[in-house]
Amino acid sequence: MGDLTDTLSPPSTTPPAAAHSRPLPVREDCWSEDATSTLIDAWGSRYLELNRGNLRQKDWQDVADAVNALHGHTKKTHRTDVQCKNRIDTIKKKYKIEKARVSSSDGTLVSSWPFFERLDALIGSNVSVKKPPPQPSPSLSPSPPLAVPLYSKKTAPSPSTALVVLPQKRTVSAMDEGSFRRNYSAMAAAAAASAEDDVEDEDEEEEERESEEVEEIEGMRRLARAIETFGEVYERVEREKLMQMVELEKQRMQFAKDLEVQRMNMFMDTQVQLEKIKRGKRSRSNADLYS
Repeated sequence: MGDLTDTLSPPSTTPPAAAHSRPLPVREDCWSEDATSTLIDAWGSRYLELNRGNLRQKDWQDVADAVNALHGHTKKTHRTDVQCKNRIDTIKKKYKIEKARVSSSDGTLVSSWPFFERLDALIGSNVSVKKPPPQPSPSLSPSPPLAVPLYSKKTAPSPSTALVVLPQKRTVSAMDEGSFRRNYSAMAAAAAASAEDDVEDEDEEEEERESEEVEEIEGMRRLARAIETFGEVYERVEREKLMQMVELEKQRMQFAKDLEVQRMNMFMDTQVQLEKIKRGKRSRSNADLYS
């Protein structure tokens, strides 16, 4: 009866240190460590400027510009404000998991995650960590209850023969204490593995969101290039039409000028001819007078 607790608990094959030594999954093909460090710096400065408040869309755009200025030299590494916000959300979730591990170790574990100290300085005061339940004292442990005999429906037990289930106390042996520690380590390892699986699933969802956003941005860029090309063609056609109108106006003005000059020349010639006729008439009249 004393070994019933050991048989009910699943055996653990993972040592306690293995649950804490497994590194957090990080997808380096999406965000490099340098780009993530620059993102944390840019977001952290904005976060402190806003008195640890939420960033607006303009603030996220400034954060994305700061990341792209150092790491967005290629199409694959160029980040949008939405991608930066999703990455920060994922980093916060990783920090909470890492914080829980460190807190549950009672100071025996030091985080090897490179961004833990910086995240702890930024949002450590805002994260509440659920501490594991206190371990029971190794001196006393409740013993499983005594078995109760079964009776048929026909015969009922008499008060003198009925057994009453009473809890018993006994001193825990070294084997019981080791079994409890193994069970606790197994549960902690299972919880850590489940948390890591959740982080991997979140990273996959983040990668899918980023790929969809990249495709959407690429489609918008193609549309913008098509609109820009159409604008250039339209501008060139309008410029040629304007040049033709200017040239036609110049020709019209030159024609009007030439026509006016010809009219003036004809008028002057007519005036000269009339003056000649008048002079001829006056000379003949004078000649007739003196003759």
